[in-house]
Amino acid sequence: MLRDALLQLHRDLKSQKLRTLLTVFGLVWGTVAVTLLLAFGAGLKKNLIKQTAGLGDRICISWPGLTSIPYQGLGKGRRVRITDEDLETVRPRVDGLKRMSSEYTDGWKMVYNLKTYPVDVSGVSPEFAEMRNLIPVPGGRFLNPLDVSHQRRVVFLGNKVAEDIFGKGTDPVGKTVLFNGSPFLVIGVLTAKQQDSSYNSRDSDLAWIPGTTFRALTGRKYLSNFVFQPASALESKAVTESLRAALSRRLKFDPADKEAFSVWDTTEQFQFFEVFMLAFSLFLGIVGSLTLVVGGIGVSNIMNVIVDERTKEIGVKMALGAKSGAILRQFVVETMIVTAIGGAVGFAISLGICAVFPSSLQEFVGKPEVSPAVALITTGILGVIGFLAGFFPARSASRLDPVVAMKM
Repeated sequence: MLRDALLQLHRDLKSQKLRTLLTVFGLVWGTVAVTLLLAFGAGLKKNLIKQTAGLGDRICISWPGLTSIPYQGLGKGRRVRITDEDLETVRPRVDGLKRMSSEYTDGWKMVYNLKTYPVDVSGVSPEFAEMRNLIPVPGGRFLNPLDVSHQRRVVFLGNKVAEDIFGKGTDPVGKTVLFNGSPFLVIGVLTAKQQDSSYNSRDSDLAWIPGTTFRALTGRKYLSNFVFQPASALESKAVTESLRAALSRRLKFDPADKEAFSVWDTTEQFQFFEVFMLAFSLFLGIVGSLTLVVGGIGVSNIMNVIVDERTKEIGVKMALGAKSGAILRQFVVETMIVTAIGGAVGFAISLGICAVFPSSLQEFVGKPEVSPAVALITTGILGVIGFLAGFFPARSASRLDPVVAMKM
């Protein structure tokens, strides 16, 4: 049946070359519109999530502040001070808490040879790197538990800091720098990453040392802030409230006091992007589908013309015993073939555009990609439009009276 449909379609379309060309062009244009709009939408979503993840992988950043509610006879306006011991004490009491690290921050002077460079230094634990997506350049590493337990003077540098001090193309790992007169061994350099937000400075401009080393050199007891990560992004609010309650019992402040314990929950940004990009992708898909519908109208038009031209032939077939279902299937198959040709050409053009899309623009809008989901959606839309475009002309053909049809 498919072979017969192809031969008959070739004969029909050969007599309608210009009309066929315009019809296929409409399908190609519609397919390109749907595919590229969805591909650019998917690329933009990945780029936004990648930039947001530059700050951290669905983390919460917390700062101790001043109490704003009196609690158990204690007045408001008290400063909440948190130590590493406090965090280690409450950690087992918080269900759903995956990782947590204290952070001590200060501005130091880094000296290498004759160069002096002001750097914001943070004292953290090894877990900090996984939460904040601090990936070392191959050949280096981040802080490890031994660095912390032995209070080692080691430092992990942001990529811009390393480039400014050591020069571009130089490997700083294994070299020694001075921080406020104390020697530190460089153990790793940050891999460059996209980052659209921060709470101190961009990671490329920072340096990290063990928290224990920071406290030993500065005499600091209380942390500047701390970072924690829930096991599931959906549980972030519950984990935050549980952690707030545990700290409030230990440090004597009201668990409802948001000023005493402020939290920036970055999981909310990821959830917003998911909802926003879903709505945006639906909008792009609808716009592209409307363009494809125009192509479907062209297919329906040419099939109506073919039915009119083959009315006598249809009447002869039905008079010789052809069933209405066979006539219906023949025209539907022919329509689907035309639709498939236009869709295939459109897909090829879309893949070519995505392949040659300038890398200089990918930083801003992401890399468009025709993912399996995009291909499946576009194929589904094409199939529905192709079927509907061929069904109604085919139904008209299958309902012809053989006697009347042969006289036309």
